[in-house]
Amino acid sequence: MGLKILVDQMPGIRVIATGSSSFELSGQVGEPLTGRKKTIILFPLAQMELLQTLNRFELREQLPQFLLYGSYPEVLTATTHQARIEILTEIAHSYLLKDILALDRIRSSHTLLDLLKLLAFQIGSEVSINELANALGVDAKTVKRYLDLLEKAFVLVRLDGFSRNLRQEITSKAKYYFLDNGIRNAIISNFNRMDQRNDLGQL
Repeated sequence: MGLKILVDQMPGIRVIATGSSSFELSGQVGEPLTGRKKTIILFPLAQMELLQTLNRFELREQLPQFLLYGSYPEVLTATTHQARIEILTEIAHSYLLKDILALDRIRSSHTLLDLLKLLAFQIGSEVSINELANALGVDAKTVKRYLDLLEKAFVLVRLDGFSRNLRQEITSKAKYYFLDNGIRNAIISNFNRMDQRNDLGQL
């Protein structure tokens, strides 16, 4: 409401409201700022952006690091293996999930984290909502709701199935990927080197 008053009373003013709390921001600046706002989503750094400071050879040489630690800015600037792990663990458990766990209707943080672990182990595979529900001991509606919240919190991205039959495409199973590999590895606490992993293809 305060932003609406500022924008309405001071023509020409530009306000930048930043924050990682997407639920809080969307809940507080949704309706009142209709037609007055533009949402900009900041993703982890892309390879094209990194080309501004690294050449293509350097990027290829550092591919194992990107697969392990992802490309959040703070992680990229960290200088040690342990420092990167600590940053990613903090991001995964304190920041990205904070919005979801803070919601009144989310009572079990363990269920949410277990869901993320299950998804982390089946990247690249079609996801069965019913199988996830059975594994977690909750109903399918709860799993669907958690998945939707994880997408809105920019933890997961959903890749829908493809079919030449549009009706089948809507009902086909989807795949879920983490927006950042580092977060995925932090969820399952696995930062082993490439030659010590069995999930290189998934990464």
